[in-house]
Amino acid sequence: MNAQQRQVVAEQKEKIWTRNFILICLANFFIFLGFQMTLPTLPLFVEHLGGNDQLVGLVVGIFTFSALLVRPFAGHALETRGRRFVFLLGLLIFVVSVGSYSVITSMLLLFLMRVVQGIGWGFSTTASGTVATDIIPASRRGEGMGYYGLSGNIALAFGPSLGLVLAAMIPFSHLFLICALLGVASVLFAAAITYKKVEGRPRYETNKWDLYEKTALVPSVLLFFLTVTFGGIASFLPLYTAQKGIGGLQLYFLLYALALMVTRTFAGQLYDRKGHRAVFLPGAGLILLAMLLLSWLPGEWALLLAAVLYGFGFGMVQPGLQAWSVERAPVHRKGMANATFFSFFDLGVGIGAMVFGQISHWFGYPSIYVTAAGSVLVSMLVYLSVLRKEQPFHPRQERNA
Repeated sequence: MNAQQRQVVAEQKEKIWTRNFILICLANFFIFLGFQMTLPTLPLFVEHLGGNDQLVGLVVGIFTFSALLVRPFAGHALETRGRRFVFLLGLLIFVVSVGSYSVITSMLLLFLMRVVQGIGWGFSTTASGTVATDIIPASRRGEGMGYYGLSGNIALAFGPSLGLVLAAMIPFSHLFLICALLGVASVLFAAAITYKKVEGRPRYETNKWDLYEKTALVPSVLLFFLTVTFGGIASFLPLYTAQKGIGGLQLYFLLYALALMVTRTFAGQLYDRKGHRAVFLPGAGLILLAMLLLSWLPGEWALLLAAVLYGFGFGMVQPGLQAWSVERAPVHRKGMANATFFSFFDLGVGIGAMVFGQISHWFGYPSIYVTAAGSVLVSMLVYLSVLRKEQPFHPRQERNA
């Protein structure tokens, strides 16, 4: 092989948009579309079944906590049973659980199936992020994870609005069947992926209580304080805006997703070139402003401005934090690093939803977003503390494939 041929091969190895990458993005898009359609409609479904704000928080929280509990097991299974097995199993569980909502008529059954859905979500999203990590060239991981995240963002752009529109036109049972069919499409795309062969784990790693990857803890903890805000938005924003008589909720989700999509086209590349220092504080600052604006919420313009700020903020920090969480993990620990990352994501959403359910009951909806702003501020302070102890880090210098 001459020098020119070697250069061509090297360039091909650095490509992001391969067949497998397109397939994982499509699989991720359809499962997220089905999930996002349920996000603003489940609180309405809980009210339809006779539930209150506290029960809304519990329905959201129990889902995220069940996903949280299975993620360490998903991380181990990814390294022992393989990516295909874990991914397809999680997707199938998700399809069955969401489809079951079409026949549920009691809160007890809804709680039970939300636990099952959380298990499927925990397995599928941990596997999906790991598969994407396998496929993306290490030198372009921040950029690639940004593009991969776009598949979920596009679903977010249409999913919540589509779910709300359909909920006003058709019975909840039909809505949830449509969501399940979108999950089936995800299964078909996932089955077509060529998966990385699982490498053998070192013999000394036999601790069954190995529940996290230590190299991923710092970005995961930072993520936790940010995703607490998700609990306030996903669970209570539809009810909050209805109480204030403010329209534009469907446009909120659309603008939020569009802002995420725009940001992901450059934030990942910025991370690859300059590291997390270039993206975290600016992004977290925008999220903080969005939460303060929602706590005030004088009108529809404030709601839509908060959507743009929140989208730009999360679009900057999330792909960078995910790339950061896997950069330093050993090759055989990429799955566990992703499991750690998403576990803290779930923990933030779950705690946020449950705590905010009580806060809204005691103090009203605006207090939710004041508390969420405080959580973002804590994340920023923790990050500044980490910077004082950490040597400058450039992602391109650590290319763990």
